Amino acid sequence: MYQENMKKKVLSGLFWKVMENGGTQGIQFLVSVLLARMLTPAESGEVMLIMIFITIGNVFVQSGFNTSLIQKKTVDEADYSSAFYISGAIAFVLYIILFFTAPAIASFYGQPVFTPVLRVLSVTLFFGAVTSVQSAVVARNMEFRKLCLASLFAALCSGIIGVILAYRGLGLWALAMQQFFYSFFLMVMLVFLVKWRPRLLFSVKKAKELFSYGWKILCSGLIDTVFNNVYGLVIGKLYNSAMMGQYSRGNQFPALIANNLGAAIQSVMLPAFSACQEDKERLKRMVRRSIVTSSYLVFPMMAGLIAVAEPMVKLLLTDRYLPCVPMLRLLCIAYATWPLHVANLQAINAMGKSEIFLKLEIIKKSVSMTALLISIPFGIYTMVALRAVTDFICTFINAYPNKKLLNYSFFEQWKDVLPSLLLSAVMCLFSYGVQYVIEGTLLTLVVQILVGVVVYAGLSWLFRLEAFLYLCRISGIIKE
Repeated sequence: MYQENMKKKVLSGLFWKVMENGGTQGIQFLVSVLLARMLTPAESGEVMLIMIFITIGNVFVQSGFNTSLIQKKTVDEADYSSAFYISGAIAFVLYIILFFTAPAIASFYGQPVFTPVLRVLSVTLFFGAVTSVQSAVVARNMEFRKLCLASLFAALCSGIIGVILAYRGLGLWALAMQQFFYSFFLMVMLVFLVKWRPRLLFSVKKAKELFSYGWKILCSGLIDTVFNNVYGLVIGKLYNSAMMGQYSRGNQFPALIANNLGAAIQSVMLPAFSACQEDKERLKRMVRRSIVTSSYLVFPMMAGLIAVAEPMVKLLLTDRYLPCVPMLRLLCIAYATWPLHVANLQAINAMGKSEIFLKLEIIKKSVSMTALLISIPFGIYTMVALRAVTDFICTFINAYPNKKLLNYSFFEQWKDVLPSLLLSAVMCLFSYGVQYVIEGTLLTLVVQILVGVVVYAGLSWLFRLEAFLYLCRISGIIKE
């Protein structure tokens, strides 16, 4: 009975997280396409560069304590309130730092407009402090429907504001205000939908317990976030805002897919994995199911993006963004490995092995930073290509501890995902070849997508792929 209830909760949670991420990022994607057509690559690059600093700040505000609250076996009001006040204090300190360092950052990048924009966007750190604890409450209770509604509302309202401001010629500020109001509306909606409220409680003991686990997750998140954004920081400095805009758009498409499914799996699997952390055999089955199923979905999407990259960019973003196509294709290869990263790391988190999590981040980022430094003299495309190579290497690093913890080695993991990878490669070749027999950007794109879907689904049925049959069963297409 317990396993059946947990299965229902996981599937329900996963559904709402996919709806949330898919709907939210779908809306933001449509808004970004509209904004890209109204604004220049340089303006897009400027905001993306500023948002890197806000993203890093949010790691301090949200990462460690949020995960600690989810992972902890039992929590009470003192845990929630203590985490809330600490997050608020961290947000205040970071806001002061960013406020006074904004002129120096603007001077470093040669962009005076960075100063006021960075100061305004830094206010969103306070919004993040509120949503951090609210999101933990949602995750522990598996109430992802509330987070879905809040995110969709925030994305829609902030998108409308951004488009209106861009239409009125506000350029950089249009993008900045879109980001600002998304965080604001998300906070407001979560406060409205989630019943939890902070109380006048603060426990030093509780804070120490949360910190003892959370600081390692915080450091891991900080290392990961800084590295994931270091490409943008380097490109923004060594090249220009226009090239940063091209890189940002090339990253946007695969990141939309990886973040949607990856974040959904991460948010739902951590509480689910944590609930059975004592039963290693069951946890292994859950991790394997997560890797096999998510890879079956992510691999063909990334392969499909590689195939349709050029006509898609022409149609959605115009010819001004064609330089991003090679980067988009390389980044698809990098993001394709995310299902393996996420499942392995969440299993380690669920077992309370945050010290292993931190060690893995240090090792992976040392490898990746070495590759980045080597690639800088050879240009931006080499930088992105080596990122794809190092992301593949890091799947082995992430999987290594689970050979001992769960008896699930990286060879087993790659053997489990190999069928999906091979079918995705075949599908990519068929879809890519369409552009040589059909003319017209829109028609080519539509036929490529149709061919890709038919080939992948047909091969999955022909070879009776495990993940395909599993998805058919849980969706009711095939009876048990």
